[in-house]
Amino acid sequence: MTSTSPSPGLARFNALEEVAALAALHEACASTAWANRLLAGRPYTAADHLYAVSDAATADLTDADLAEAMAGHPPIGRPLPGDATSAREQRGMASAPEELRAEMLELNLAYQEKFGHVFLICATGRTGEQMRDAVRERLGNAPEREREIVRTELGRINRIRLARLVEED
Repeated sequence: MTSTSPSPGLARFNALEEVAALAALHEACASTAWANRLLAGRPYTAADHLYAVSDAATADLTDADLAEAMAGHPPIGRPLPGDATSAREQRGMASAPEELRAEMLELNLAYQEKFGHVFLICATGRTGEQMRDAVRERLGNAPEREREIVRTELGRINRIRLARLVEED
């Protein structure tokens, strides 16, 4: 493999028919604008290039695009039934005691009431306590500050999901 040859997983993604590639991207992020921008950037020669395009696309999302992306994420502690991705990402809350899960539900509702959208955090590798502490802290943010944190967290989630999409066999 030369330095300009994509990894097998990335080559597989590059070779997907447009409809299949778009569907795979939508599994990573529900924003149509984000997915279309990544689709338009194909073929990618390296995962780092894909991630850079993802980061730029995430940074450029309008408020409506960001809302569309957030709508694809279930609340922390309540992964969608049958959704292996959200279950895997929220593993830290799944093993949390019932009292902590109940508290997280209340905090999720308070957050959604204040900001008008789901509490979004890159939950991969975080414990239930860490997620609870994060939502408690972020409830004190101004809406403009919170929007930027959400954008950053979305970017982290997108990178993790893209890495799974293009990882080598």
